[in-house]
Amino acid sequence: MRETIEPAARGHERRTRPRRRRLVKAVAVVLVAALALYGWAWASLDRSTIARALVWYDSDVGDQYRFPSRLIPAGKDAGPLPSGTEIAAAGGAAFDDFLRESDTSAFLVVHGDRLVYERYFGGADRRTRQTSFSVAKSFVSTLVGIAIAEGRIKSVEDPVTDYLPELARRDPRFARIRLRDLLTMSSGLRFWKTDLPWPWDDDTFTYYGVDLRDVALNGTRVERPPGQEWHYTNYNPLLLGMVLERATGMTVSAYMSSRLWQPLGAERDATWSLDSRRSGFEKMESGLNATPVDFARFGLLFLHDGEWNGRRVVPKAWVEAATAADTTTDPADFYQYFWWVDVERPGRFYALGNHGQYIYVAPDADTVVVRTGGDWGVDNREWQATFRGVADRLARRSS
Repeated sequence: MRETIEPAARGHERRTRPRRRRLVKAVAVVLVAALALYGWAWASLDRSTIARALVWYDSDVGDQYRFPSRLIPAGKDAGPLPSGTEIAAAGGAAFDDFLRESDTSAFLVVHGDRLVYERYFGGADRRTRQTSFSVAKSFVSTLVGIAIAEGRIKSVEDPVTDYLPELARRDPRFARIRLRDLLTMSSGLRFWKTDLPWPWDDDTFTYYGVDLRDVALNGTRVERPPGQEWHYTNYNPLLLGMVLERATGMTVSAYMSSRLWQPLGAERDATWSLDSRRSGFEKMESGLNATPVDFARFGLLFLHDGEWNGRRVVPKAWVEAATAADTTTDPADFYQYFWWVDVERPGRFYALGNHGQYIYVAPDADTVVVRTGGDWGVDNREWQATFRGVADRLARRSS
């Protein structure tokens, strides 16, 4: 028996079909637009900051392979860093398990200028370059100290506009900002960051910017007088990178290779990620990629007050000023020239990068600890407690 359709039902069906077709068309249009946007973003990664934010989203350790980079050649002969008697860093095999579970890629301990603990995870080994994120800032400040020692930069008291006069033409208040204010994160510059998926904050433009010189010169805004308030901003290392370029007449990578990396006796070439191939400016606030054992050498350089392998590389006075818990010249005792200060252990200090990259220096224990990883694994407080525990045990053993 053939089913009959009542007129009201047929009318409802006639009304429903066009609505369904319109819905299908709307969904198709949205999908096509999304695919077109994504396709544009992929094709624009070297030209568009927003494209990078959309495709790469949040930063991760794979960024060292996404950004173009510049080589920082090591010298012909690596400086000695022999192995010593291995220590049980914090509980033997259980500690190895903790490192593995916390997404650690490398954990090194140097005591008495000897590697006494060296572990790699997740397929990494001694030759694997690890990205450092904001650990790079500690290298930037060191290069500034070397440039001052060479007379290329006069003093940390120099106004930034002595080297970047175009800033003063845009806003005369920039002339009040000293290099010291940039180094101590007290420049008074605006830096807006949000945890929301919003690709137009200052953090996005200073990290993913395809022309970071332009970002530094034209994206910066004076928000408050310098020297009064600690406020972490990635504009500060970008400006200092441009100061280094103009003062030395070299790329930052070339200057670092000749003045720091080779004198340090690094084992392997490092690289520094660039904003883009066209601009060719080191990211400055991050993107320095090196092996953990060479990060350890950098820590040892500071452990020994700027001298390593019998060679003076950084002035002792700079090391002291860069790492001291001092509020006479800036507002924060926990931060100096792009180095964090361990105020719970006077005299100790560390370089810190996103996702848990560390170079922890404990002169009282004659110890340097390096940790790199794919992510934090545990929070910053627990990592600091771990480093303190390792250094404290070595200090007691040596006493």
